[in-house]
Amino acid sequence: MTFNIKKTAAFIVAVAIVCLAFAGIVILNTQTDNALAADSEIVITLQIDNSQMTVGGETLSIDDGGTTPVIVNDRTLVPVRAIIEAVGGEAQWDNETRTAILIYNGDEIRLTIDSTEAFLNGESQTLDAAPVIINERTMLPIRFIAESFGFDVEWNNDERIVTITAAANESATSPSLSDTAETGELAVLVGLEHRTNDEDDPVVYFTSDISSEGLMKIYNCLNFTPEGNVSIKLSTGEAGNTNYLDPNLIKDLVQSVDGTIVERNTAYGGSRSETAMHMQVAEDHGFTAIADVDIMDSDGSIQIPVSDAAENLEYDIVGSHYENYDSMIVLSHFKGHAMGGFGGAIKNTSIGIASSEGKTYIHSGAHSTTSWSGGTQDEFLECMAEAAQAVYNNRQENGGIIYINVMNHLSVDCDCDSNPAEPEMHDVGILASYGPVALDQACVDIVYNTDDSESGALQERIESRNGIHTLEHAEKIGLGSREYRLVDIDR
Repeated sequence: MTFNIKKTAAFIVAVAIVCLAFAGIVILNTQTDNALAADSEIVITLQIDNSQMTVGGETLSIDDGGTTPVIVNDRTLVPVRAIIEAVGGEAQWDNETRTAILIYNGDEIRLTIDSTEAFLNGESQTLDAAPVIINERTMLPIRFIAESFGFDVEWNNDERIVTITAAANESATSPSLSDTAETGELAVLVGLEHRTNDEDDPVVYFTSDISSEGLMKIYNCLNFTPEGNVSIKLSTGEAGNTNYLDPNLIKDLVQSVDGTIVERNTAYGGSRSETAMHMQVAEDHGFTAIADVDIMDSDGSIQIPVSDAAENLEYDIVGSHYENYDSMIVLSHFKGHAMGGFGGAIKNTSIGIASSEGKTYIHSGAHSTTSWSGGTQDEFLECMAEAAQAVYNNRQENGGIIYINVMNHLSVDCDCDSNPAEPEMHDVGILASYGPVALDQACVDIVYNTDDSESGALQERIESRNGIHTLEHAEKIGLGSREYRLVDIDR
């Protein structure tokens, strides 16, 4: 279940304070729709074993389930969402990483079950006690939360009442894009078609800060620990193209994980069809200056298995160097694409990882490894989804895989085009997720949520190539959900 992070922040913090009296831990619970605004301070009181609380003097139920604060083994456990919502903060639960995300007045706390490492505004902190799950409830260390958010707390031992005083949430969104007064979110994030509040849906993180700092912050949100040899999959961009990811943008992330930038040769000619030429382009574009670069099919190809659900591919064909790596970070420049409609995480891990031979196999709809002809447009799109799933499954079995999309330089043409159309849509931000389908869908939703005067050409490119079918097929074969929970880490 997704907590409205802005509101849920209040409930956890108050709880955090409660536990200061008890040296406690707070319990992330279900929901309350009782969000009250205040001009300056918000005073909340909770009582042990009482299912009601007061907010600004008004008595409210903590939630619809009769949940009450309790003391267990000298630890105070408090349902969090109602407090967070009352002070205008937000709380989310990431089921995939078992991480609680709390945001209040621009500060963000991330705590992971069974881990004593927490993150305050992206910086690692050490906890006295690790968060745990007891009776299907998530308990968080209150002392750390209270100190981080700066709440005032009083404890009445006789009546077992905790009083929490917090300033109203004053955090604001980045000024780089317009926001809405009603929600505080960027306008392009409000009303996204596939955005939900379902805790079972994958989380997609968003920041409008397209900088090395913003990239590191959103990477830290994933709490990803790469194992073994780390590959960084990106496009080095065709000679003449300037829309590819800026090496200065990704340098800190790549070097922080000691990653190797991996690419593969093209199957359409151009300046990257042979390894020597491709390495020259990588150098010219600045990638060899920040990390080692490996053209994975420079020594031939190997096959990796596809899912039993695949309807077209018998296998995926990738460069032989692919097996030299364990973990993978997929850094994609989201934009249009002449054949796929759009290019993001799925394209970057399908034709983006396939060897020259494998690219032909995908483009032909699995009809040939020597000619692009013979297949339909939808077969090509389906093959992209199936190849991306093959890589996802393979990396999951090894060191893990995550996906980051950068929405800038939003041309209708791919970075593989040496003469792309000028972007008409404004730069949006960076999005990240463990789910490639959810991530690409969120980016597509943002495009369609942007005024047609900016996004019309990109929308037309997607529709004219039936690009959404890639996401439809990816969901069908089990690569991931198109529904997602979006967490705006700027708020």
